[in-house]
Amino acid sequence: MIHHVIVISGASRGLGLALAQQLAQPQRLIISIARSNNSELAAYCHAQQAAYQFIHADLATAQGCAHATQELQKALAQHATARSYWLINNAGTVAPMAQSHQLDDPFLIAHALQLNIGSLISLSATFLASTSTDNDRRILNISSGAGRSAVPGWGVYGSTKAAVDYFTQTLAQEQSQVRVVALAPGVIDTDMQADIRQSTPDRFPNRERFIQLHQNQQLASASFTAEHIARYLANETFGTKTVDDIRHYF
Repeated sequence: MIHHVIVISGASRGLGLALAQQLAQPQRLIISIARSNNSELAAYCHAQQAAYQFIHADLATAQGCAHATQELQKALAQHATARSYWLINNAGTVAPMAQSHQLDDPFLIAHALQLNIGSLISLSATFLASTSTDNDRRILNISSGAGRSAVPGWGVYGSTKAAVDYFTQTLAQEQSQVRVVALAPGVIDTDMQADIRQSTPDRFPNRERFIQLHQNQQLASASFTAEHIARYLANETFGTKTVDDIRHYF
């Protein structure tokens, strides 16, 4: 019997994977939405006596996102008797990393806008329309400090994360029966950080700072951050602060 449905976008690796592992427990269903299915996550959920479902979709395209919302609607309808429903909008990209005069590829910009904010809006709408106001419903949108303070080279990334904060605040005003938070997770040792370190200084002037963070072992592990986020998400105070930072709770 499934009592708790947890939907996580970008759950095949990085923070999304770590969150799925933290939240996999008996009587829970983990729904992963990603471009690839992580067989190790499926096996881990089975070992934890948690149900697992994978929705294959490229959320960076409108067509992929439409497919994801259709499949999510079906999945939620199949588990309409659950007691609680949580949505974690985690999927995202830091690309393109470039300064304003270098942002000359409209396809990369459109890709980032669709993945970082477009898919988040669409999945949230489907989640709200497919679940009952009688249930415990929570939406956690993974944001970033980059959306709250300008960083040279992150004009696109920071703009999308600022949009995540704004949409979350709007959602909180419109949907009083849903607990919703835009949460900055801090600097985590994931593939995204590797991409940042491989950038060039002319496109991302702060590159050296992130190299130093990595060399000095100052990056939080995905599992460490996920453990704190999972505890934060499950807390009864979740949603009292709409825009937050998990580092305040370390």
